[in-house]
Amino acid sequence: MVVAMVCFAVQDGLSRHLAENYNVITTVAIRYAFFIVFVLFYGHFVIGSLKRMASTKNAPLQFIRGLILALMSSLAIMSTVRNGLVNFHSIFASYPLIILALSAPLLSEHVSWRQWIAVIVGFIGVIFILRPDANLVNSGSILAISAAVLMAIYGILTRFASKTDDAYTSLFWAATVGGSAMLFLLVFYFDPPKGSDWFWMGALCVVGAFGHFLLIKALSTVEAATIQPFAYLQL
Repeated sequence: MVVAMVCFAVQDGLSRHLAENYNVITTVAIRYAFFIVFVLFYGHFVIGSLKRMASTKNAPLQFIRGLILALMSSLAIMSTVRNGLVNFHSIFASYPLIILALSAPLLSEHVSWRQWIAVIVGFIGVIFILRPDANLVNSGSILAISAAVLMAIYGILTRFASKTDDAYTSLFWAATVGGSAMLFLLVFYFDPPKGSDWFWMGALCVVGAFGHFLLIKALSTVEAATIQPFAYLQL
């Protein structure tokens, strides 16, 4: 989870940089294209069978997870462009609280008072550190709230999926479903990167794929509520 948060922090910075010059669809779709290649390579050469990697006992759940992740990624980048990374994260940092609130009724997980205190104190610390702008209430903040809710739902659904599927299967569906949707949109909104931006786009692809793999692995190993305080390391 700690390394996943480092990857997501780097991903946010690179996405914010690239979104200055390219539309959101291009940035997210190219990242997903690499994500798909990575997953197919891993399934074939490491797992030894793409069929086994793709085999799921809950296809509808996995399909919804993939679409939610793609939508969340797009909304997050749009929000950082409009409000900046600092103001975006002052809102997006609420998603561990949402996961904690949902994990008890939806996942039947026990949430201790120590976990509540850890996440709430972390969220208060975020506000003190980031000091969000007074003019934060705008379309960018609405996008950030939407991204936070979607990230929380994605986390809950990933935990649900881990009860029937392994982490590699969840990774496969997250990449292929979200990637297919974004690559379809890319046909209409492609804005090819220029010069050195291909390097930054490549770096974005690598850290994004690795980060999501580690997050799925973490959620398949321990309860969702247990690892939420570590989400603030992304800041």
